[in-house]
Amino acid sequence: MSGDSLDLDDLVHRAWPAPYQEELDGWVLRHADGVTKRANSVLPWATPDDLDRAVDAAEKFYAERGLPCVFSMGPRAAPGLDELLAGRGYRAVDETVCMVASTAGEPAAHDVEILGRPSEAWLTAWWAVDGRFGQDGLAAAGRIVRGVPASYAAVGRDGGPVAVGRSVLQGGTLGIYCMATQPHARRQGLGRSVLRALLAHGRARGASKAYLVVVASNLAARAMYASEGFTPAGGYHYRVR
Repeated sequence: MSGDSLDLDDLVHRAWPAPYQEELDGWVLRHADGVTKRANSVLPWATPDDLDRAVDAAEKFYAERGLPCVFSMGPRAAPGLDELLAGRGYRAVDETVCMVASTAGEPAAHDVEILGRPSEAWLTAWWAVDGRFGQDGLAAAGRIVRGVPASYAAVGRDGGPVAVGRSVLQGGTLGIYCMATQPHARRQGLGRSVLRALLAHGRARGASKAYLVVVASNLAARAMYASEGFTPAGGYHYRVR
């Protein structure tokens, strides 16, 4: 399935909303107490008259908040900005692949509970796998995932969730986020069941297309998504200094 008709930059931005945002010359400066690059980076979607001056202003914005300046470099990034940032000493990190698929698919092989709000147990299970910002970042992460209406899926074992995922309905498109399985519960198809349940839930609410983003180096996740019909449809990276 082609993702040409999807503005993936905008979909991801809206599905993972930074609680604090400011606009500068058509750029969106996002911050969320430093938790996740996606919510603490510049979306450089316009082309200012003076690129260097715009970068200076972005650097000042993040410096005033004690954060590194990070740029999200997707297909809508200002022409020439990637090269300019490289020349200013910014490193390219976290190459990310966008993948798209139809919401049609096989049924989940496990019981999956889907709720309209994340429980504390759901948040803890997700953050235990994806929490690269430490336990102190959990509160900020919770504000991000609750920032827009979403669905929260979980497979439970021994009284708690061991595989989780989140979906955001965006018109006829479904965004898949927060896919995480506890290490002791892997290689049992639980993550696959979470994905299938979220797709079916989205399909029942009118979504015909789905997308997700995955770090390019996560080959195991990419292979699982590909086996469920997801195909690459572009991507982005970050510039960090």
